[in-house]
Amino acid sequence: MQGAPSQSAPIPGAPAQGVHGCRSGAITPFRDAVQSGATTPEAPHDQPQTMCPAFGSLRVGLRMRRTATVLCGSACCVYGLTFTSHFYGARRTVGYVPFNSETLVTGKLFEDIHEAVHKLADPAKYDAIIVTNLCVPTAAGVPLRLLPKQVNGVRIIGIDVPGFGTGTHAEAKDILAAAMLNRARHEAEQGPVQAPRGGRADRPTVTLLGEMFPADPVNIGMMLAPLGLAAGPAVPTAEWRELYAALDCGVVAAIHPIYTNVLREFEAAGRKAVGSAPVGYEGTAAWIDAIAAACDVPRPVVEAAKNKLLPPIRAALDSARIHGRITMFGYEGSELLVARLMVESGADVRYVGTACPRTPWSEADRDWLESRGVHVQFRATHEQDLAAIVEFRPDLAIGTTPMVQKAKELSIPSIYFTNLISTLPMFGAAGAGSLARLINAAINNKARFDKMSEFFAGIGEAEEDERPEFREAYRRRLAAQAKQRKAEEVG
Repeated sequence: MQGAPSQSAPIPGAPAQGVHGCRSGAITPFRDAVQSGATTPEAPHDQPQTMCPAFGSLRVGLRMRRTATVLCGSACCVYGLTFTSHFYGARRTVGYVPFNSETLVTGKLFEDIHEAVHKLADPAKYDAIIVTNLCVPTAAGVPLRLLPKQVNGVRIIGIDVPGFGTGTHAEAKDILAAAMLNRARHEAEQGPVQAPRGGRADRPTVTLLGEMFPADPVNIGMMLAPLGLAAGPAVPTAEWRELYAALDCGVVAAIHPIYTNVLREFEAAGRKAVGSAPVGYEGTAAWIDAIAAACDVPRPVVEAAKNKLLPPIRAALDSARIHGRITMFGYEGSELLVARLMVESGADVRYVGTACPRTPWSEADRDWLESRGVHVQFRATHEQDLAAIVEFRPDLAIGTTPMVQKAKELSIPSIYFTNLISTLPMFGAAGAGSLARLINAAINNKARFDKMSEFFAGIGEAEEDERPEFREAYRRRLAAQAKQRKAEEVG
């Protein structure tokens, strides 16, 4: 580890060493974890602390045309998931099959689900109905695999996405996308299937794996064109028929490397996969080489494409530099790609934590980052991420809500990964200069944080700092209000 301090400061308020709770990670000081090479166990009660993972699969289904979604779980869970989904822009009704202890243990719940999909299966409205078991039905063993494969020509897709068995919401996307791709693959093997809405491409296509900024597929398509290739659908897809087009590709680009179940489906269909993505100068050059090799593109064509595509990326990186030390945390699956782009933009990135697992398709990015002194933590816990902030004292912390909160307590500027970073374009020349303005502006807020910390110094930290004059003023105001109410009653 380059530049790591010799000592690690404790995190105020952190649980005691060895204390674990549901969905909590191992409480290991960051320095010790780095030196020992220890990794976080992947047991059900030792997972990253992210949102309910079912949100990921729910969002995939709600973004697909002609697709209905049905949830089966505790009412509070269903309420929270639907609220969050609509908060993020969903405009679909979410079906819900309620249950109680009696229907759960007698098997009546499965009968209710069976009845619900039959009532919902209207081929004029839907291509597929997705039924998702949350924690309680999954733990009780409600057998969605016994549902019919189709009803009235509408496909029935049943999945289990419990919080105690699914690491992150990104991996829940993988579960649903793989289940649908499996069904589509078997349908394609049996005979002709629907063509894509826009027709078949006249060139070999590259299927893009992972949710991306809307402009990213367009930018990637422009980079593929000089190679004689085209960008295919992005998986998860926008509708069922695009699954067939995704399978009918020359190669799969595992932009987000955590879709391991989906990649197994592509492997079963005889399709190759390439990891990493066209981020920055070096990342784009390596990715073009890998895609071209997988599609047997002649070497002169490859070199001509690189000579055309790489100089604008270099120019964009040189004109938009990032100045400062950064630590970053997230659970989307794209954290390593963003870190690569920041490093090539000049940032001093010390730590990248991701709640997602390490996979073969993330190895190239991990190797590249670690060779430049960046510590990459897969299956990162809140405790490890918080310790990294204390350890490295960055100029900017990028991460999730708890990380942003802790950084602000330490007077360190911070921004949210999901709300800000993951919505920016990342690929090619369009992505090369996209981060600098946002990140430099956030780093330059340091003086404001110092001023606020000075102003609020000591507030709420001890009983003697409770400002008795404020308490007395509030007591007088309450007394005046009570006197007024009494006067109004008498009057």
